[in-house]
Amino acid sequence: MPNIHVDFRRNTGTIKPMHSVNNGPVAAPAHGLGNFDDYAAAGFPMARTHDASFAPAYGGPHTVDILAIFPDFDADENDPASYDFDLTDEYMESILASGTKVFYRLGNRIEHESKRYGSLPPKDYAKWARICEHIIRHMNEGWANGHRYGIEYWEIWNEPNLYPKCWDGPLEDFFPLFDVAARHLKKCFPQLKIGGPAVTSVHEDGYLNDFFSYMTRDPADPTPMDFFSFHHYGKDAYDYGAVSEKARALCDRYGYTETELILNEWNYVAGWKREELLCSYYAMIGLKGSAFVAASVLEAQRSPLDHLMYYDARYGTKWNGLFDYYTQKPLKTYYALTAFGALYGLGTEVFSESDTRAIHASAAISEDGGEAAVMAAYYEDHPSVDGSGTGSETVDLTIAWEGFASGDGVEAEYLLLDADHDLTAVTKETFFGAAGAHILRLPLYTTVLVKLKKR
Repeated sequence: MPNIHVDFRRNTGTIKPMHSVNNGPVAAPAHGLGNFDDYAAAGFPMARTHDASFAPAYGGPHTVDILAIFPDFDADENDPASYDFDLTDEYMESILASGTKVFYRLGNRIEHESKRYGSLPPKDYAKWARICEHIIRHMNEGWANGHRYGIEYWEIWNEPNLYPKCWDGPLEDFFPLFDVAARHLKKCFPQLKIGGPAVTSVHEDGYLNDFFSYMTRDPADPTPMDFFSFHHYGKDAYDYGAVSEKARALCDRYGYTETELILNEWNYVAGWKREELLCSYYAMIGLKGSAFVAASVLEAQRSPLDHLMYYDARYGTKWNGLFDYYTQKPLKTYYALTAFGALYGLGTEVFSESDTRAIHASAAISEDGGEAAVMAAYYEDHPSVDGSGTGSETVDLTIAWEGFASGDGVEAEYLLLDADHDLTAVTKETFFGAAGAHILRLPLYTTVLVKLKKR
């Protein structure tokens, strides 16, 4: 019988924002449909704006990308008339109105077409950096009839090592672009977080070593990098700890010991061949995908990672496992992220351990000590279970805790995310004393959230 043990007396750190996403809500209904209320209710900490220009509901090709905002590269970058901010402003406002902060990707969407536009290296790297500067000034300083959104994180490019869909030029030619842009933007905005470059993975050892070597070619004056961003798609929840360890070691090796680690694209992918992708898309929108997401955010919380961003909450993409393509109603994975949001809202991580590899867990307590929670996910990529997520294997899980007591008792509420429940309460009980335990029968791909409150 698997067991989870939690000790609320042992603080182990802070619950980190592991439930951020790529892209924002649909504020204005598209054909009578929208998801703004559900998106806002989820409390996603941050939304990365990559690939927003694929979605007509956000403004389509007139949104976010450098090509959209500054369509004529030969125009004067100091003239407000050279810029088109209208639809991007609307999109920023819809994200911010939901209570989610913006993580802005400077660059362009991935290009799957036979002819490239945004993935072509800019003709003038210094001018490209100045264009980015003016976009930031518009968003944060009111330039060009702009705003004061207070966007803190600005990412330079996306997947420059993915040739030619994201960088249609010699791979090493990206290095000076990042260097020029990062130095210029950090000089203009020392208070902001400037980083990138959102590489496809941290397994590209040759490319990343070359990248970091270029950035540190002058050890006395390395390229500023407030955060290092990277991507990882897979099917093993433990990958997110392992890949983050590699990223931390890589940054530290080159002297970027204070650089944040941000994994800002991830999802369930069994493989990149056609049949594997079809199975992956099927899993993403079902219970298996939700358990994978729940297990992954719990493992990421234990890793050196600072921030995790699910790909994708974008309207109208098959990568969106959060909202139904047709109705925009929440899917199972939506509730996996909101379950983690309950831990995030409490703030302080406490000691938790599971004695079974397939059971993933974390726990948190509020600052005043009056509330606490335990989250657990039963996930492994079981070959005998259909991608629909209806698990055939069931376990009796014991969740035991200590160090959370009240003279008037402690109320425990158990919420399930399974085939029949969307993170809804199944039972409540009251404990007296400083410890408690409960046994739950869980089918494979079930997520459970235990909420504790002093009476």
